[in-house]
Amino acid sequence: MDSFAALADPVRRGLVARLARGPARVVDLAADHDVSRPAVSRHLRLLADAGLVSAEDRGRERHYRFEAAGLGVVRDWLDGLEPDAPSSDVRFAESVLDGLDLEVRRTTRERAADRPADRSDRSDRSDDRPDHAEETA
Repeated sequence: MDSFAALADPVRRGLVARLARGPARVVDLAADHDVSRPAVSRHLRLLADAGLVSAEDRGRERHYRFEAAGLGVVRDWLDGLEPDAPSSDVRFAESVLDGLDLEVRRTTRERAADRPADRSDRSDRSDDRPDHAEETA
């Protein structure tokens, strides 16, 4: 079984997360989940087949340990999703931002040039309107 299929099950993901904190016996792992001990053993066998955990027999008990190397395929796949650019957090090219800056400055200048004309038009219109005090009288 490959790592992706092994990690597809939430119980197996929980087992991997628990074993990442340190080795544990099957009994201890089964106590953390709402499944039987034989079911946990089957999940652990699948994780071992995927190379995500390893088992060691100590007397009558099996102790399982997380194997980080088993995640290599997953890490490689995730790394392939990252852009190759050295500054992957940059979302826009510098030239696009320069163009935006130029447009903002041009628009600001145009609006500033139009304001005096707009104010004189507004003052003419305000003379035509009756005063608020006259409306209430």
